[in-house]
Amino acid sequence: MSASISVQRMRLILPGQVGRGCWPSTQQLQLTSIKLHLKITGSDDENYPLTRKVQRDIWMHQHPLNCRDPGVKFLVADWERLPGFGIGAQIAGMCGLLAIAINEKRVLVTNYFNRADHDGCKGSSRSSWSCYFFPETSQECRDRAFELMGSEEAWKKGTIKAKESYNSKQIWAGPTPRIWGDPWSHLQPTTDINGSLVAYHRKMDWRWWRAQGVRYFMRFQTEYTCGLLNVARHTAFGKEAADMVVTTFEGKWPKDATVDRRSDIEEFVWSSHKPWMPRPLLSMHVRMGDKACEMKVVEFEEYMGLAGRIRKRFPQLKSVWLSTEMQEVIDKSRSYRHWDFYYTNVTRQVGNTTMATYETSLGRETSTNYPLVNFLMASEADFFVGALGSTWCFLIDGMRNTGGKVMAGYLSVNKDRFW
Repeated sequence: MSASISVQRMRLILPGQVGRGCWPSTQQLQLTSIKLHLKITGSDDENYPLTRKVQRDIWMHQHPLNCRDPGVKFLVADWERLPGFGIGAQIAGMCGLLAIAINEKRVLVTNYFNRADHDGCKGSSRSSWSCYFFPETSQECRDRAFELMGSEEAWKKGTIKAKESYNSKQIWAGPTPRIWGDPWSHLQPTTDINGSLVAYHRKMDWRWWRAQGVRYFMRFQTEYTCGLLNVARHTAFGKEAADMVVTTFEGKWPKDATVDRRSDIEEFVWSSHKPWMPRPLLSMHVRMGDKACEMKVVEFEEYMGLAGRIRKRFPQLKSVWLSTEMQEVIDKSRSYRHWDFYYTNVTRQVGNTTMATYETSLGRETSTNYPLVNFLMASEADFFVGALGSTWCFLIDGMRNTGGKVMAGYLSVNKDRFW
């Protein structure tokens, strides 16, 4: 049987079930959401300090028992849309607003998300973060917040506030919530820069908090996001998975694999396994282009030097999930024949055009979907190389540190400019 058989036909019997792994719809999640904030991968030692408790507490904070209780206050905020702000900056800014909401005992309600303002996001999810991820609060609280926005008395009493109620310093450099003490003082050093572990820097608190914030905002994917991820997995790993199925298959091939009844262990035990990808997998995000105004930019060869250091310790490593906006990086990767590179199929930058110009050339839907897919695929990796001077890498690192992968470490070609 040819290895080029449709992966869609084989999806129910592929190793680890490539193409599956989607969370239910938002409506289904609403019914069981009280349990979902507890799903943190790995032990407490494999995550940032207090991650389980913090994620639970944020969820409880964002879901009061009665959204119409006069004591419940709100902060309604559009996602940042200033020219030049990437998705990473938007998420970092919203983490700042979540910190303000917690400090002021307000429920954060996110509003207009410009990057979801496209035809792929249907119905009420258009222009909303909920097109891609589970909402940050309940529909009841959202309805109440928007109702209060029309009340002059609510504004005067401070029951409702908007993003415009705060200046940029409060949003981007305001105080980290202290209700959990100072867990950032107990971080295990796992970040390597210039061959040395970084044990301390000036922004330990914000590194810890942004990791908690991005984990909360991206804790569950919608059916739309799962569909995007499934396409990316099939494109990147599908033929390799099909080769394994064909090579190891014994017996008569079913005419339609999708009609086979699954056993109880397949349905209730193995179905919880994540979709298949080659393991171990290295996440490498290469940031170049116009980022030179904010951080030290290095060539692809330096990133590969760090990958080589990891492989020296883990010789079984050969697979790389490569995310980059630069076509030059993709071209160079082909000269490293002892590595297997996987990446999304998208038009990339040639030359030093600005990120804003590049995103405009892709169109809003593509320029939103493919970075989010890259981000989520990167966060599933086993090892990490990047540039922590990039907010995007900083957030990937946050997902690592709240996703059971603290001890995987992170090798960076530079440091954040605020450290």
